[in-house]
Amino acid sequence: MKKVVVIGATGFVGSQLINELVRRNFEVTGISRNKQQSDRDNLSYAGVNINEVENLATVIKGSDVVISAFSPAADQPNLIEDFLKGSKAIQQAVKQSGVRKLIIIGGAGSLLNDEGRQIVDTLPQDLTFIPKAKAARDYFEIIKKEEDLD
Repeated sequence: MKKVVVIGATGFVGSQLINELVRRNFEVTGISRNKQQSDRDNLSYAGVNINEVENLATVIKGSDVVISAFSPAADQPNLIEDFLKGSKAIQQAVKQSGVRKLIIIGGAGSLLNDEGRQIVDTLPQDLTFIPKAKAARDYFEIIKKEEDLD
Protein backbone atom coordinates (compact mmCIF):
# COMPACT_ATOMS: atom_id res chain seq x y z
CA MET A 1 0.00 0.00 0.00
CA LYS A 2 1.37 3.42 -0.97
CA LYS A 3 2.01 5.82 1.90
CA VAL A 4 0.91 9.39 1.20
CA VAL A 5 1.39 12.47 3.37
CA VAL A 6 -0.96 15.43 2.87
CA ILE A 7 0.20 18.76 4.26
CA GLY A 8 -2.67 21.16 4.90
CA ALA A 9 -4.91 18.18 5.60
CA THR A 10 -7.74 20.08 7.30
CA GLY A 11 -8.02 22.86 4.75
CA PHE A 12 -10.52 23.12 1.92
CA VAL A 13 -8.40 21.27 -0.66
CA GLY A 14 -6.43 19.11 1.76
CA SER A 15 -9.54 17.62 3.36
CA GLN A 16 -10.87 16.64 -0.08
CA LEU A 17 -7.55 15.03 -0.95
CA ILE A 18 -7.60 13.09 2.32
CA ASN A 19 -11.10 11.78 1.65
CA GLU A 20 -10.23 10.63 -1.86
CA LEU A 21 -6.94 8.99 -0.88
CA VAL A 22 -8.56 7.14 2.03
CA ARG A 23 -11.41 6.02 -0.22
CA ARG A 24 -8.82 4.62 -2.66
CA ASN A 25 -7.15 2.69 0.19
CA PHE A 26 -3.87 4.59 0.40
CA GLU A 27 -2.18 4.75 3.79
CA VAL A 28 -2.56 8.46 4.58
CA THR A 29 -1.00 10.76 7.12
CA GLY A 30 -2.61 14.18 7.31
CA ILE A 31 -0.52 17.06 8.61
CA SER A 32 -2.05 20.21 9.99
CA ARG A 33 -1.29 22.74 12.71
CA ASN A 34 -3.40 20.83 15.19
CA LYS A 35 -3.55 17.05 15.43
CA GLN A 36 -6.92 15.61 14.47
CA GLN A 37 -8.53 12.29 15.41
CA SER A 38 -9.38 9.60 12.90
CA ASP A 39 -11.61 6.56 13.09
CA ARG A 40 -10.36 5.16 9.76
CA ASP A 41 -7.74 2.41 9.67
CA ASN A 42 -5.73 3.92 6.84
CA LEU A 43 -5.71 7.53 8.12
CA SER A 44 -3.70 9.15 10.87
CA TYR A 45 -3.00 12.78 11.64
CA ALA A 46 0.00 14.66 12.96
CA GLY A 47 0.01 18.17 14.35
CA VAL A 48 3.20 19.76 13.01
CA ASN A 49 4.35 23.33 12.51
CA ILE A 50 5.60 23.21 8.92
CA ASN A 51 8.32 25.73 9.69
CA GLU A 52 9.91 23.20 12.08
CA VAL A 53 11.76 21.40 9.31
CA GLU A 54 13.28 18.66 11.51
CA ASN A 55 9.91 17.65 12.98
CA LEU A 56 8.21 17.77 9.60
CA ALA A 57 10.96 15.66 8.00
CA THR A 58 10.56 13.05 10.75
CA VAL A 59 6.81 12.72 10.12
CA ILE A 60 7.29 12.58 6.34
CA LYS A 61 10.10 9.98 6.42
CA GLY A 62 9.13 6.62 4.97
CA SER A 63 6.27 7.86 2.83
CA ASP A 64 6.13 7.37 -0.93
CA VAL A 65 4.84 10.81 -1.83
CA VAL A 66 4.09 14.13 -0.15
CA ILE A 67 1.24 16.31 -1.35
CA SER A 68 1.36 19.90 -0.19
CA ALA A 69 -1.95 21.73 -0.03
CA PHE A 70 -0.35 24.26 2.32
CA SER A 71 -1.95 27.66 2.25
CA PRO A 72 -1.94 30.34 4.93
CA ALA A 73 -5.23 32.08 5.60
CA ALA A 74 -5.94 34.82 3.05
CA ASP A 75 -6.30 37.46 5.78
CA GLN A 76 -2.78 36.96 7.21
CA PRO A 77 -0.91 40.29 7.35
CA ASN A 78 2.32 38.67 6.09
CA LEU A 79 0.64 36.32 3.64
CA ILE A 80 3.27 36.36 0.90
CA GLU A 81 6.20 35.98 3.30
CA ASP A 82 4.40 33.24 5.26
CA PHE A 83 3.52 31.37 2.07
CA LEU A 84 7.06 31.48 0.71
CA LYS A 85 8.65 30.61 4.07
CA GLY A 86 6.28 27.68 4.63
CA SER A 87 6.63 26.39 1.07
CA LYS A 88 10.43 26.48 1.28
CA ALA A 89 10.32 24.72 4.68
CA ILE A 90 8.14 21.95 3.22
CA GLN A 91 10.50 21.58 0.27
CA GLN A 92 13.49 21.30 2.61
CA ALA A 93 11.75 18.83 4.93
CA VAL A 94 10.77 16.57 2.04
CA LYS A 95 14.36 16.53 0.79
CA GLN A 96 15.68 15.94 4.30
CA SER A 97 13.27 13.04 4.85
CA GLY A 98 14.58 11.11 1.88
CA VAL A 99 11.23 11.20 0.06
CA ARG A 100 11.70 12.20 -3.58
CA LYS A 101 8.15 12.82 -4.78
CA LEU A 102 6.50 16.14 -3.93
CA ILE A 103 3.21 17.30 -5.42
CA ILE A 104 2.26 20.92 -4.84
CA ILE A 105 -1.37 21.95 -5.17
CA GLY A 106 -2.09 25.49 -6.37
CA GLY A 107 -0.50 28.02 -8.63
CA ALA A 108 -3.04 28.10 -11.45
CA GLY A 109 -2.62 31.86 -11.59
CA SER A 110 0.74 31.33 -13.26
CA LEU A 111 -0.92 29.64 -16.25
CA LEU A 112 -0.86 31.64 -19.48
CA ASN A 113 -3.95 32.87 -21.26
CA ASP A 114 -4.32 33.04 -25.06
CA GLU A 115 -2.39 36.33 -25.10
CA GLY A 116 0.57 34.86 -23.22
CA ARG A 117 -0.21 36.71 -19.97
CA GLN A 118 -0.35 34.95 -16.63
CA ILE A 119 -3.94 34.62 -15.45
CA VAL A 120 -3.22 36.27 -12.10
CA ASP A 121 -2.20 39.45 -13.94
CA THR A 122 -5.43 39.59 -15.95
CA LEU A 123 -7.80 39.60 -12.96
CA PRO A 124 -8.90 42.58 -10.86
CA GLN A 125 -6.04 43.06 -8.43
CA ASP A 126 -8.32 43.84 -5.48
CA LEU A 127 -9.67 40.26 -5.29
CA THR A 128 -8.87 38.68 -1.92
CA PHE A 129 -6.98 35.72 -3.37
CA ILE A 130 -4.63 37.75 -5.58
CA PRO A 131 -1.80 38.08 -2.99
CA LYS A 132 -1.87 34.32 -2.39
CA ALA A 133 -1.92 33.65 -6.14
CA LYS A 134 1.09 35.90 -6.61
CA ALA A 135 2.91 34.16 -3.75
CA ALA A 136 2.20 30.79 -5.38
CA ARG A 137 3.54 32.15 -8.66
CA ASP A 138 6.71 33.33 -6.90
CA TYR A 139 7.18 29.91 -5.32
CA PHE A 140 6.60 28.21 -8.68
CA GLU A 141 9.71 30.01 -9.95
CA ILE A 142 11.66 28.66 -6.96
CA ILE A 143 10.46 25.05 -7.21
CA LYS A 144 11.18 24.93 -10.96
CA LYS A 145 14.88 25.11 -10.05
CA GLU A 146 14.66 22.12 -7.67
CA GLU A 147 16.87 19.26 -8.86
CA ASP A 148 16.63 16.71 -6.03
CA LEU A 149 12.87 16.18 -5.94
CA ASP A 150 10.55 14.67 -8.51
